[in-house]
Amino acid sequence: MKINNIQKFLERTPSSIYLALAVLIFASSNSITRKIVAIGKQNLIDGRNPISLCNVLFVGNICAFGLMALIFHRDWKIKNLKAISLKNWISLTIMGILSGAIAPALIFTALEQTNVTNIVLIGRIEPILTLMFNVWLLGASVNAWTIAGSLVSFAGVVVTALLTTSNSKMMMMGGFAIGTGEILVAIAAVIVSISTIVSKLQLRAIPLGIMTLYRNALGTVIFFILANVLYGVEHFQDTFSPLLWQWMLVYAAVIVVTGQICWLAGLKNATSTELNLASLFNPIIAIIMAYLILAEVPTQAQYLGGSLLLIGFIFSFIGNRYQTKIRRELKKLNLPEAEEIMGGFRGV
Repeated sequence: MKINNIQKFLERTPSSIYLALAVLIFASSNSITRKIVAIGKQNLIDGRNPISLCNVLFVGNICAFGLMALIFHRDWKIKNLKAISLKNWISLTIMGILSGAIAPALIFTALEQTNVTNIVLIGRIEPILTLMFNVWLLGASVNAWTIAGSLVSFAGVVVTALLTTSNSKMMMMGGFAIGTGEILVAIAAVIVSISTIVSKLQLRAIPLGIMTLYRNALGTVIFFILANVLYGVEHFQDTFSPLLWQWMLVYAAVIVVTGQICWLAGLKNATSTELNLASLFNPIIAIIMAYLILAEVPTQAQYLGGSLLLIGFIFSFIGNRYQTKIRRELKKLNLPEAEEIMGGFRGV
């Protein structure tokens, strides 16, 4: 398929397919990242790992920018840039810094503090926050099944957070031991949730290519500056390692580029219930991938939290089927989308 036809193809594909592909890719990303870092540890340069987590994020984003520029360079026309309001540029800049630099940095730091399964489970506060923001800011309607699914899944997060025992440094909060890694993941989840809602709003006025390239470039620059301030310029002395670039080209193509494009393409037309369903399905796949890729066996706390997440996903799946059925019936009658008319409650 020619590059200039890719965007037409993106427009014709159902949002649910994009979301499913994005979930599969993102659910595997943390485990794949750890595996690649482990490869670097087996190929040290003067005692240093050339595939450090910072190098993965920095070089991976550079590779991703080059690949996305090939796909979306046609969006960067003067008329398209002038059509974007100052308010949207400011919003895009803030979200680029938060979701493109801060959130990934928090997740990558957490990978050094706790195991992948804990990161996956604690990060599931993001779906319920996204659902709440959808109702509050976008006026979306959600049915009782979707609300129940989010609440049960959140209970799974709470159970995991309170019962988990990780290798991270512990901080006492309210009498319970919560790991530093888990706290970092929770903060990142809040950032991702806000970014999801803002991105959905921005996609109405900003072409996909401009959004992805701008956020990628800005996030990469901000992360590089922060890392230099915190760790020093020598932290990136292995940036030009052939081994690093070899793996980052693959990482960027699969995880960053394909994952981002699928998520943003699906996000543009997805309902709040579909977004919630995709977010809830993510940890189930991620736990499986952590086991298959890293042989990471879940603990008792993680089994319990994961079981609640599975129940929450089933509830949300029922809610999505319900809303899909209504939308199809109303479409036959040439009525507006069912989600805006029926499907339950305004508010959580």
